[in-house]
Amino acid sequence: MNRKSIDSSAGEIEIRGEFAAWSLTVEQTTPQPDTELIRLRLESPSPAVPPHLVLTWSIHKIDTQISWCEGKWFSHNIPPDWCAYNHSSLASSLPLLLLANQQGENRFLFAVSEALRQVGIKAGVREEDNRIECSVELFREPEAPLFFYEVELRFDFRSIFYADAIRDAMEWFAAFPEYLPAPVPAAAFEPVYSSWYNYHQNVFDRELEAECALARAYGMKTLIVDDGWQTDDTNRGYAFCGDWEISTKRFPGMKAHVKKIHELGMKYLIWFSLPFIGDESRNRKRFQGKFLYRLEQQKTSVLDPRFPEVREFLIGTYEKALREWDLDGFKFDFIDSFRFQGEDPAVAENYAGRDIRALPEAVDRLLNDVMNCLKAIKPEILIEFRQSYIGPAVRKYGNMFRASDCPGDVLCNRLLTLRLRLTSGNTAVHSDMLEWNLRESPECAALQLLNVLFSVPQISVRLMELPESHREMLRFWLGFWREHRSTLLFGKLTPLHPEQIFPQVFAETENEKIIAVYAPDQVVSVKTGCKTCHIVNASGVEELVVELDRNPVASELFDVTGEPLPPLSLKSGLQRIHIPSSGLLTIQYGE
Repeated sequence: MNRKSIDSSAGEIEIRGEFAAWSLTVEQTTPQPDTELIRLRLESPSPAVPPHLVLTWSIHKIDTQISWCEGKWFSHNIPPDWCAYNHSSLASSLPLLLLANQQGENRFLFAVSEALRQVGIKAGVREEDNRIECSVELFREPEAPLFFYEVELRFDFRSIFYADAIRDAMEWFAAFPEYLPAPVPAAAFEPVYSSWYNYHQNVFDRELEAECALARAYGMKTLIVDDGWQTDDTNRGYAFCGDWEISTKRFPGMKAHVKKIHELGMKYLIWFSLPFIGDESRNRKRFQGKFLYRLEQQKTSVLDPRFPEVREFLIGTYEKALREWDLDGFKFDFIDSFRFQGEDPAVAENYAGRDIRALPEAVDRLLNDVMNCLKAIKPEILIEFRQSYIGPAVRKYGNMFRASDCPGDVLCNRLLTLRLRLTSGNTAVHSDMLEWNLRESPECAALQLLNVLFSVPQISVRLMELPESHREMLRFWLGFWREHRSTLLFGKLTPLHPEQIFPQVFAETENEKIIAVYAPDQVVSVKTGCKTCHIVNASGVEELVVELDRNPVASELFDVTGEPLPPLSLKSGLQRIHIPSSGLLTIQYGE
């Protein structure tokens, strides 16, 4: 084991690894005060497997109470230094970790430019001296031989709001040519009607057409047809994936069906589990020996994209579907299954038949080629990816990032959409599909929508079966979302206290501010130079403590269905006011 050390703004960094013939050089720059970039360059005289590297350093733990890391959704504590690494790769999470105080001020952020290969990252408290031990791990998975490798570390010690530090780091990622984000069509920001939670695999064309007629009246402009269109089977699992032929029982005329949805003024996206070849697929025999591993419980195997014929097959499949059915986009699922389970099967075969040796590079090539092919046919193609494949590299291939599956879970959906907003730049962030029990009160049902107010909502309830009060609620709040979308999605976003699951969130433009309150016993401080402030009461209680910095000109009050209520008498200062549960208070300040 070789050890090398370098001095940095974070103190001494120790680099451990079996360098052998590899030479290591380091470059350090300071782009602005309290930031640092450290570039590591490895070179070998002949192709060699790069060494497993571990970089460690420690910083003083001063006024530092919380952490933020993509792989730790609900956990914002700073663990002990013997904790496990948080891992990222092309198809999972992102290599960034932030430490902050409980007021939300950044204390230290570090990020790693490697967004294709797996990276380990962690920060934990060292018991002996109460310092925070930080660590980055590179090349922990099987890797093909290389001549050359380069990676950058970015340190940020600036005392700025934690969300701004994260957004700045994501701009740094996006500036790398290899991570240039895909353009985002306007349609990516339109509300979606999804077939998944309301139908699962038991989906039929006529039911979707009837539901979409209602969905369009609510303002939804995109349909996503999920798993089920390609099989008559309804047992979940993926045994029938891989041939990708329409179930004529469910969709007897796919092109005509898509045309009917288009005539409603809606886009049409369809789901594919990208890497799977199921046990019942005719293509299974064709690709025998070209799998990474098998998923016994799911009755499917995972294709190895290092084979050019595998990539050609997948690209051709999506091109054929796009051309024949006149689709508008795709929901590509399970790209995180492109990984190893144990040893790389290619090593024993001396990479026979594979034109790319490194798996991350092959996945990158596949997804780039898919995106280029589809964009050549439809430049405004819509591509959705699901958390956790939402990192800097994936922004090249997708323009819609959806929160991970959290059916009926308002806390998780709020947490995930807001976290995605901080790390996704201009990529459209979508909620997980919204569903609720039809026996819920409209106030409780509305919480599903209100908790994802700062993302693009995806609705997955059977609209025909909604009780009237739920229809009025959905019409009101989706109408509010559409009317104020420019502020909610493109205004300055301020999500407070991630360690408390964001009890208050602001979005504001020059003309208006929207404050969503997600927990009781909050003091809502309205300090704004805007003409209008909207307070959304998603706290579950009917009284909020509000502090106004000036006297308003007028106010409007609405209940959960949009029914106007008598206006409130408001004045400057601290006051307790009544806002209906899942209701809205609009405060006008005039010019």
